[in-house]
Amino acid sequence: MRKQDITTRRVGAIEVICGCMYSGKTEELIRRVKREIIAHNDVLFFNSHLHTRYSVESITTHRGKRLETQQVPESSSEYLRRMIDPQKVDAVAIDEVQFFDEGIVALCDWLADQGVRVIVAGLDMDFRGEPFPGPMSALLAKADKLLKLNAICEICGAPATRSQRLMDGKPAKWDEAILVVGAHENYEARCREHHEIERPDPSKT
Repeated sequence: MRKQDITTRRVGAIEVICGCMYSGKTEELIRRVKREIIAHNDVLFFNSHLHTRYSVESITTHRGKRLETQQVPESSSEYLRRMIDPQKVDAVAIDEVQFFDEGIVALCDWLADQGVRVIVAGLDMDFRGEPFPGPMSALLAKADKLLKLNAICEICGAPATRSQRLMDGKPAKWDEAILVVGAHENYEARCREHHEIERPDPSKT
């Protein structure tokens, strides 16, 4: 490849924003998307269909540019593949990426290889403090850029890294379903010390 071809070629990347609930992942994703819009780049912004805590229907910059977000049915990577033409877009942003199927990893890889800036945000751990099942672990490994955000522990005010699930005001049990969508009535940000979960006894497994 000639030198002048190298300098004009788009260089893609996978950027992962992760952390517990209420750590500001969506806000950081929106900040990066706004910068792409201000730079007059073509951006697509997608949400999981399970993202029901609050709705980000559109983003508007101070210069008046507006970007509509698109909710992905069944959080399907195949749906996204049909929607995205890497030759016509500069950046793709995906919120709540932990809800997507495993195919999202290959899709992000492919888009980055085509020169697209891929920005994804999601939970890195489930309510038990374990790696969130699904594509997140692979995306963390493949990330060209990685940002892990902390929230504030609602018990002591220390940096929080875990999502505390509460059912009727009490800590959830270990064997409850991983996927329970909710907001402040079901979840709090907690530090390691104040994260409460009844772990199974390893001597009984």
